[in-house]
Amino acid sequence: MNERILIVDDEPSIVTLLTYNLNEAGYQVASVGSGADALTWLQHNSANLVVMDLMLPGMDGLETIRHIRKQFNDIAIIILTAKNNELDKIVGFEIGADDYLTKPFSPRELVARVKAILRRTEKASRAEPVIQTGRALRQVGDLVLDVDRYEVLKNNKKVALTPNEYKLLVYLWDHANHVLNRERILNAVWGYDYAGQTRMVDIHISHLRDKIEDDPKNAKLILTVRGFGYEFNTKENAE
Repeated sequence: MNERILIVDDEPSIVTLLTYNLNEAGYQVASVGSGADALTWLQHNSANLVVMDLMLPGMDGLETIRHIRKQFNDIAIIILTAKNNELDKIVGFEIGADDYLTKPFSPRELVARVKAILRRTEKASRAEPVIQTGRALRQVGDLVLDVDRYEVLKNNKKVALTPNEYKLLVYLWDHANHVLNRERILNAVWGYDYAGQTRMVDIHISHLRDKIEDDPKNAKLILTVRGFGYEFNTKENAE
């Protein structure tokens, strides 16, 4: 296991606890105490996942995540939030976080979440193609999924997707032209029970539409089926 994790937290006791448990699970771990230090560290080092406390000195965790998503879109992010702070969770997902834990939390649960996210990312990068054209490509209209390169192109330009957005697109494409309810999408993409958190699906669908639709407010690829869920439409968009 060569995955590297960056912990961003200014509480030494939390950093020590997380570092020990993630090291025991086989991960390489680094830590910094502020959002600014996190951005500096990421400019000179690589990480597969960031564990981000939202209550940080100076630049807070949410603002740090915004900067990370602009510069390092393929890094997974878990946020640490205060208990029952629903707004932080929603905003975190809206700006690109992949998961969250509320304090106090179990180190075992954190390790389980880390493993699940990294496993999802690895599986997404190995998604099976439905069209073979030299490389493993899927295409509908001007949208292309290059499975070999783990890339999405629109009008021959690379689309920057987060790991969960990519996994969501692959899952929708796998089940093209079938209506999928939110719970099914939630369980398939996030990989474990998120009962009552279907808002996550809506947020990520919205982000995905912003990036792959010509007109996100009049979506042609990802259709909303009111009262049921979503459908990835390839029939009307095929060339």
